[in-house]
Amino acid sequence: MSKKNETSSAATSGNGSWTGAAAIAGAAIGSAAVAAALLYASRRKDRADKAKTPALPKLPPETD
Repeated sequence: MSKKNETSSAATSGNGSWTGAAAIAGAAIGSAAVAAALLYASRRKDRADKAKTPALPKLPPETD
């Protein structure tokens, strides 16, 4: 077989180089989405913890 025949059969079989690139791109997008979800959840947790503990005044309020 010549190189011309090998190239055309690979392109028609659906095993081109774009499938590997698409798989890598999909994995990158998926891992970025997971990382963003973890950061969002941890930030919400930190804000919820801060809201639970009220800030105490340094000096008590003066009363008559």
